[in-house]
Amino acid sequence: MSGRHPPHETVRLLSIDAESRLFMRLRATLAWETVRSMLSDARLRLSLVVVLSVMFWAALYGLFFEAFAFLDSLHADVISLLFNAFFSSLMVMLVFSTAILVYSGMYCSTEARLLLTLPVRAETIFAHKFREALWFSSWGFVLLGSPMLAAHGVVRGSAWPYFVLLLPFMISFVVIPASLGAICCMALVTWLPRLRVQALWIAAAAACAGAGWLGWSMISRVRVDAMSAAWFERTFARLAVTEQKLFPSWWLASGLLEAARTERAGGMSLDGLGEALRFLALLVANALALQWLACWIARVAYRRGYSQFSAEVPSRRRRPLGWFDRMLGHAGFAAGRPLRLLLVKDLRLFRRDISQWSQFLIFFGLLGLYFLNLRSFNYNNSYASMIGYLNLAVIGLILSTFTTRFVYPMISLEGRRFWILGLLPVHRDQIVWSKFLFSFLGALVPCCGLVLLSDSMLGLPWHLIARHEFCCVTLCAGLSGIAVGMGARMPDLRESSPSKISSGFGGTLSLVLSSLFIMAVVVVAALPSHIELLASVPSALSWLGLERGPNGPLIAWVGGAGGATASLAAILLLGIAATAVPLELGLRAFRRLEA
Repeated sequence: MSGRHPPHETVRLLSIDAESRLFMRLRATLAWETVRSMLSDARLRLSLVVVLSVMFWAALYGLFFEAFAFLDSLHADVISLLFNAFFSSLMVMLVFSTAILVYSGMYCSTEARLLLTLPVRAETIFAHKFREALWFSSWGFVLLGSPMLAAHGVVRGSAWPYFVLLLPFMISFVVIPASLGAICCMALVTWLPRLRVQALWIAAAAACAGAGWLGWSMISRVRVDAMSAAWFERTFARLAVTEQKLFPSWWLASGLLEAARTERAGGMSLDGLGEALRFLALLVANALALQWLACWIARVAYRRGYSQFSAEVPSRRRRPLGWFDRMLGHAGFAAGRPLRLLLVKDLRLFRRDISQWSQFLIFFGLLGLYFLNLRSFNYNNSYASMIGYLNLAVIGLILSTFTTRFVYPMISLEGRRFWILGLLPVHRDQIVWSKFLFSFLGALVPCCGLVLLSDSMLGLPWHLIARHEFCCVTLCAGLSGIAVGMGARMPDLRESSPSKISSGFGGTLSLVLSSLFIMAVVVVAALPSHIELLASVPSALSWLGLERGPNGPLIAWVGGAGGATASLAAILLLGIAATAVPLELGLRAFRRLEA
């Protein structure tokens, strides 16, 4: 009896509140260590990210301010429809993005495997991983949505409660679609394990079909008597489908519009503030209810779903795109087969890493939604071209973050298996060129497609669309060359974390060079259009010297066909330099690298 433990000494689990506090402390510790390491080891990168984010936010604020001022003076009722369309589209995207991130974090990560061995509840693990997925899926919405909503409040002359309520409205809204996505993910893995791939394909096909239908409807009828009463009636009819009172997007749009309402004397509207608070309470209540439902499903289904997922026969998860890999591997001549096989290897790794392609789809999907909501208001071609160049710069900046985050570490990640590559009958140059082709070809289709969508929505002529597409191809080649070349020039073969590799000195330098390259290409390409736009304004003729002065012929040449041709030639030289110089430096260093 003396060797036995008395009943009161048995080990008891922590309460659910204690577990939540423990995981919150863990999340805070990880966040603090990340910030501390960035402040100590990556100050240049952190400063660059902050400065570029502020510039991006300010540029978006200026664009939205001008747009809302124009719409408010023309037809203020369209703003509510635009809000509903934007938030409803964003709601659908947040459902898909959070489901993908929850699937990656709860079923495919090593951290989840470790947490499941600990004596903690399944709902606590879910809450821990859900916060991570919520952050990664919604911070883009905060970055893109906050300047739009702030500009709307300034244009409408809203009082201070509107700006105070912006963040609570946005947070309570994003929790609802994120919870729905997490619920769908756990339900598919647990109760429909054989249908989750088919369900993903069906959902993706439905989303693409809906986006295509929306884009075709806007392209086919947007230019007919634009800005007239009939045009507004057709626009209201097309967007009325998003004004459903059961949608959280309608609650968010209505609450923000009520909070922005002011009295005739310019003061704060107490009735509008009360309605806004009621809509906010509705969003918070539904967010809490869905969170409770998601935690309950995690308690009864997470461990069972994870067990089924881990016990699946490997043959059931064979590559659905294996036919494409085999076709790519056998296409072309025999001399290029090693290069193609390396491309297949990188493509398979990309498809298996859900964090890469999910973030790629999220960011470029948000850009696609933004471009789909552009309208051709029969502006001057030069002014519409300037908007197209701004959109091109945004695409380039987002692509530069992806090339720095995912493409730059690719050479370094070969470190632990570098001896295997050294034994293969493959030249080292082919390894570097395979990374470049993977990045360039992978970025070419979505980036050029987004540029084409943006220019089509702006109603640009085909010669301007061709110019913008040429700039986009140059940006894809240059950014891929910088990332791959710098990654081969300064590899870190001992590090296995891509985030740590990209946050080092080489990754920061690659991001800086990419940003400078983007600014140079966009400025050089946009200069003739900018001169042409200013020349079309009578008050700017004398300032430009187009009427008289020794510089008049030169400025007129820059704004004409000669300047456009010269800018394309300069862009071509910039692209060749940004692609060839880093690749040559990387190839030379990679040839001398010891395994």
